[in-house]
Amino acid sequence: MEYKIGINYNGFVLVREENIKEVNSIARIFEHEKTGARLLHMENDDTNKVFSIGFKTPPEDSTGVMHILEHSVLCGSRKFPTKEPFVELVKGSLNTFLNAMTFSDKTIYPIASQNEKDFFNLMDVYLDAVFYPNIYKTKEILMQEGWHYDLEKKEDELTYKGVVYNEMKGAFSSPEGILMRKIQETLFPDNTYSNESGGDPKYIPDLTYEQFIDTHKKYYHPSNSYIFLYGDVNLEKCLKFINEEYLANFDKKEIDAEIKPQEKYNSIKDVEYTYSISEEDDEKEKTFLALNYVTGKSTDEEVYMDLNLLEYILLEAEGAPLKKALLDAEIGKDVFGSFDGGILQPVFSIIAKNSEADKKEEFKKVVYDTLNDIVKNGIDKKLIEGCINAFEFRLREADTGGYPKGLVYYMNAMDSWLYGGDPLMHIKYEHAIENVKKSLNTNHFEELIKKYMLDNTHASLLTLKPEKGLAQREEDELKEKLENYKNSLSEEELNKIVEETNNLILRQSTPDSPELLETIPLLSLDDIGKEVEDLPINKEKHNDIEILHCNTFTSNIAYLNFMFYGKCIKEEDIPYFSLLGNLLAKVDTKTYDYKELSNEILINTGDMYFRNNVYGNDKDENKYYPFLEVRTKVMDDKIYKSMEIMADIVNNSLFEDNKRIREVIRELISRIEMMLMQAGHQVAVGRVASYFSPAASYMEKISGYDYYKFLKDIENDFDNKIENLKSKLYELQNTIFNKNNLMVFITGEDKELNLLKENMNKVVDVLSTEPLNNNDYTFSEEQKNEGLMTPANVDYVCKGYNFKKLGYDYNGSLLVLKTILGYDYLWNRVRVKGGAYGCMSTIARTGNMAFVSYRDPNLTETLKAFNEAPDFIKSFDVSDREMTKYIIGTISNLDMPLTPASKGEKALGMYMRGITKEDRQRERDEVLATNVETIKEYNKLIEDVMNKDFICVVGDEKKIKADKDVFKNLINVFN
Repeated sequence: MEYKIGINYNGFVLVREENIKEVNSIARIFEHEKTGARLLHMENDDTNKVFSIGFKTPPEDSTGVMHILEHSVLCGSRKFPTKEPFVELVKGSLNTFLNAMTFSDKTIYPIASQNEKDFFNLMDVYLDAVFYPNIYKTKEILMQEGWHYDLEKKEDELTYKGVVYNEMKGAFSSPEGILMRKIQETLFPDNTYSNESGGDPKYIPDLTYEQFIDTHKKYYHPSNSYIFLYGDVNLEKCLKFINEEYLANFDKKEIDAEIKPQEKYNSIKDVEYTYSISEEDDEKEKTFLALNYVTGKSTDEEVYMDLNLLEYILLEAEGAPLKKALLDAEIGKDVFGSFDGGILQPVFSIIAKNSEADKKEEFKKVVYDTLNDIVKNGIDKKLIEGCINAFEFRLREADTGGYPKGLVYYMNAMDSWLYGGDPLMHIKYEHAIENVKKSLNTNHFEELIKKYMLDNTHASLLTLKPEKGLAQREEDELKEKLENYKNSLSEEELNKIVEETNNLILRQSTPDSPELLETIPLLSLDDIGKEVEDLPINKEKHNDIEILHCNTFTSNIAYLNFMFYGKCIKEEDIPYFSLLGNLLAKVDTKTYDYKELSNEILINTGDMYFRNNVYGNDKDENKYYPFLEVRTKVMDDKIYKSMEIMADIVNNSLFEDNKRIREVIRELISRIEMMLMQAGHQVAVGRVASYFSPAASYMEKISGYDYYKFLKDIENDFDNKIENLKSKLYELQNTIFNKNNLMVFITGEDKELNLLKENMNKVVDVLSTEPLNNNDYTFSEEQKNEGLMTPANVDYVCKGYNFKKLGYDYNGSLLVLKTILGYDYLWNRVRVKGGAYGCMSTIARTGNMAFVSYRDPNLTETLKAFNEAPDFIKSFDVSDREMTKYIIGTISNLDMPLTPASKGEKALGMYMRGITKEDRQRERDEVLATNVETIKEYNKLIEDVMNKDFICVVGDEKKIKADKDVFKNLINVFN
C-alpha cells in the first residue's frame, strides 16, 4: 500500500517516509492526531516482528519509582487481571523477546514474535498494562515489587522486603555498579541524571504509595509515548488496533518531562567515594580511578558515532594508546573505557581498576600528557582504519547477539528521538561511516580529543576506594533504625504492618482462578510447527583435514573455526592451556608486535580470537571434548589474508615480553572478578556442576573460580614463576598446533567454502605433523558444598546434580518441567514470596540439573524452597489450557530465530554433542505430548537430585557465615 504524507491512517497522520538502505527498510514516522503519541514504523521482510512502547521517565529522586513502576504495571491490568500477566505470557506465548527496561530517563516495554496472532496478543497485554494497570486498586503490587515493611508476627524482627529493593542491593554490591552510578551523579548534580532511576536501597523505602500512583498518572500517557513497529507487520491492522483499543480513549495532555541540560563546569570536579570489602580482604590495589567528560548532545551525529569509535581506539583495541600508557605507568592493573550515548549529554569515561587512591594525580597527569602527545603527533592511522573497519563490519553484519534486530534499532532511535532529535539519525549509519573515513586523511580524532577532553572542564575525577566492613556497618545501622522504628510504633500501628504483611502473603499464596487465567490470550497447539528446523552439516576431507560445513546464506561473510583437539595436553597443564588461548593474538609474533597484529586483524577481519571450549557428549555424561578454537569472521574476499594472520599467530607467537604477559593476566583476573560480583548465579551453577560433572570440572579449570585462583597464584609470585610459565607456553604451542588434531568448521555458502579450501593450507602448512597421544583425565565426584564469600549483600544460591547418574533418562518433557519450575514454582516461592530478583532451573540433555537464585536476600529459605519442589510437582494439577500454555512457552524457547552465525553455532554444537535431527525431532514430539501425569512423575527425579545435597552459594559473607552449617567449605573469594 502506498502511504501519503499528511494523510490520517486510523488516527495516525503520516509525517515522514524514508527508505533506509542500510537496514533494508522503509521508515515511516506518524503522529497520533488525538493524543500526539509518536510512532515509528520500519517496514521490511524480517519475520521477527517487534512492537514497543516507551515513555520519557526522568526520575526526580532515587526512590526507584520508575523502575518499580516498570515491574508493577505488568502485575495485572483492566483486561488481564491475573496477578502476573507477564509471567503467563512467558509461560505460554511464542514470544522471541518479552521484557521491560528502565534506563536513566526512559522506560520501554518491548515484545517480539514471529507469529502474527501471538504478536497482537502480546501487544494487547502490554498496552493494557501500561495504560490501565491494577496498581490503582491493589496496593500489594507496590509492596511486592518495590518495598514493604515485613512483619508476619509482632514479635518478629522488622525488615524491608521487595523485589526491586533486593535487585538494587545486588546492583550496589558491585564496585563497577557503584562507579557507573557515581559517574553520572558527579557530572549532573542539577538535573535528573543525579538520581538513580533504578533506585538506591537507602532511598527506596522513602517511596510512598501516593507518589507511586502520581508518577504513573503523570508519565504513562499517550502524549508522552514513543511507539515502535518493525518487520513484516500488517501496518493498517496495527494502527487500527492501537488507536481503537487504546489511544482513542485519551486526549492530548501537556506533560512536563523536559530534561534540562546540566550547565557546564568551570573546572574539573574532584570527588571521592568508598565501596565495601570484607574485613578479611586486603585494601591494597582495590581502588578505581575515573576521568569522566560530558560530551555535547546525543542528537549530534558526530558525538554519537565518533566518540564511540574514539573510546575503542583509545581504550579497547589491543595496544590502544591511552590504555597502554596507563598500564605502562602502572596506574592500575586493568584499564577500560565507557561511552554512554543513551542520555541527553553523553559521557566519555577513562577508568583504571585495581589501583591506589594516592595514584590519583599521577593518573590524571598520564591521561593528559598522553592525550596531548596524541594530539601533537597523531594517532596511528592503521589503528584508526582497523577500528573503523571493525565498526563498519559490525553494522553491516547486523548480528544483534540474541536481541531482535528491531529492538536494537528502537533503542538506537530513542537515543535521539527522546530528546526531540531525528529518530532515524542513529539507524542511518552510511553517512556517518563515510564521514569518519575521511579521518584517515585528517586530524579528526585528534580534534575530538582536544575539544571533548583536553579543553573540556565539564568533567569529574572520581576516586572509588575500598572500605573494610562498610556493608556490615550499613546493615547494622539499618537493623538499628528498623528496631527503633518498631519500638516507636503503637500497638495499632504494629498490628497494621502485621495485617498488611499477611495480606500480601495471602495474595501471593492464592493462585489465580481459572476464569482470570482465561483472560490471558493463548494460541493453540495447531499454531505450532510440528517439525524441527534442519541444521545440516556437510562433512568432507580436504588435504587430510576434516571440514564441517553449515551451508547457509551469510551475505558474503565466512564464519570460520579452526578447532584443535585438546586431549593431547597433560592434565596438570590444563590451566596453562587456557592461558595460552587467552594470550594468543595479544602478544607479539615474529612478524608483528601485538599492536600491529591487532591492527592487521581489525583491518582485514570482523574479529579473530582464540578460546578454549568444551563440548559435552549428550549420550554419555562422562565424555567431553576440549578444544582450542581459532575463530574469525571475514568477508570472503579477505579469507586469504585472514589465513596469513592466523598462520602467523599459530606458528610465530612470542612469549618473551614479560610485561605484556603480566598485563594480560591482570586484565583476565579483573574481568573474572567482575563476573564473580555481577554474575554470581553463573559462577554458582558452574561450581556445583564441577562437583559431579567431568566436563564442568574441566570448565572450572579453564574459565571458572579454579582458573581465577591459578591466575592469582601466578600474579602474586610473577617474577619467580614467569620463566617456567614461558617454557610451558612454548611447549603447549608446539603440542597443540598439529595437523593431526585439527578440524575446521565454516558457516557460509559454497563460494566461501571453496575460498577456504583454496587458502587454508597457509595455516595447515605451518602445523606440526608429529604423532599425538591423547590423555585420560582423572575425575572423582566430590560434594564440596562451598560458600564463596564476597562483599555482596545478596546471595546466589544453587543446588543440583546429574539425574542420569541416578538412573533417569533425558526426555523432552523435562523442558516443560523446566518451564513450570522456572515460571511457576520457583518464581512464586523464591521471587514473589522470597524477594529474590530472579530464580531459574537448568535441565540439560547431559543430565545436569540445577536450581539457582539471583540477587537473593535469603539462603536457607531458598534451599528449603528447592527441597520442597518435589511436593509441588507431586501435587501438580492444571487444566488442559494451562498445560497447553506451558508447552507453547517451551516451544518458544526451542524456536528462537537464528542469525546465520548463530545457526552455524547451533549446528556445530549439535554435531559435536552427538545430537541428530532425529534426536531433536523426538525431543520436540515429547514436548508436544507432555501432560499433567508426565510432569507429576518427575517428583521422584527432583527429590533424588535434591537429596544428593550438592550446594554452592556465592555472595553475602555475613549470611554465609551465619548459615555455616550448610557448607563443608567457606572460602573468602578475594583474599
